[in-house]
Amino acid sequence: MNRLIDVHAHLLPPELPDMKALTGGSGWISLDTNADGRVTMRQDEHVFRTVEPECCCADRRREFNDAHGVDVQVVSTVPVLFSDFAPASEALHLHQFLNDHFAEVQHRHPDHFVALGTVPLQEPQMAVQELRRIAEIGLVGVQIGTQAGGRELDDLQFDPFWEACVQLDLPILIHPWNMLGSERMGRHWLQWLVGMPSETALAVASMMLGGVFEKHPDLRVCFAHGGGAFPFILGRVDHGFRMRPDLVATKSQSLPSSLMGRFWVDSGVHDDDALRFLVDRIGSDRVCAGSDAPFPLGEAVPGESVIQSQQLTQDERQRILWDNALAFLGDRARGRLQNHFSHA
Repeated sequence: MNRLIDVHAHLLPPELPDMKALTGGSGWISLDTNADGRVTMRQDEHVFRTVEPECCCADRRREFNDAHGVDVQVVSTVPVLFSDFAPASEALHLHQFLNDHFAEVQHRHPDHFVALGTVPLQEPQMAVQELRRIAEIGLVGVQIGTQAGGRELDDLQFDPFWEACVQLDLPILIHPWNMLGSERMGRHWLQWLVGMPSETALAVASMMLGGVFEKHPDLRVCFAHGGGAFPFILGRVDHGFRMRPDLVATKSQSLPSSLMGRFWVDSGVHDDDALRFLVDRIGSDRVCAGSDAPFPLGEAVPGESVIQSQQLTQDERQRILWDNALAFLGDRARGRLQNHFSHA
């Protein structure tokens, strides 16, 4: 029987602080519970999204996961709550509220949920302070966006954040948000279908070519949605590196493909051929099962695409469903999940 760690799933608290009242600003998310138990997320007067009850209730999520064979789920916030539009001093209040909620979820479900915290990355020094608090309250890592405050992830201002993640032994899930070209993608749900994988590809390329993985070799990073479009464009990036090093190889002297073993990706590609390609391109030890639960673009049943794949060996399946997640998450998560190892 397959054991499963789902490294990419989202969870909201039942309610959020009234950030508009606290700050006097706009753009903040609020939650309204409907009569049917579903929850409407509002951004000022606009409906952002309506979610199912298990998005905001850890107990309901646990029941669903138990019924569908999910042993461990790594939960993180919804990216719209990154709130990097706001001053970091204001956003910090929301990030701390979310982190405290995740610590409570871990405490109530110690053998099932492990949580990634969130930080106001638009101000890296403040993010580092909250990162240290994340470690103190027992969260196992952190989730960030693909950019923050209009700066790409290879910006030198983020170096203290990467250094702190290594020092504190906190892995990082990088999730696309503030998608590039969004002004052209207002139809057909294109921001989510095309914008997200494009945004993630930009983040991977920026970190590679910007020398982040070379400067911080012990950094543990996982990119959501199979690394977006990047695995498919790797050959093009390599070719550009070789042919125009004057433009491409300005900060990193490593061929991009030589850095593919420096990070993980999740399995969320929604296609068996694409999953096979991803494993071949990234490595069978660098792909982790990730459902993107509980949203429509995620898997209805976490891990199903990996378990039912016709193109993976059983050894590859075992790595993707369990082993690789443990390697990415590290000792903090392993320490919280000792009961699972006692039954291995």
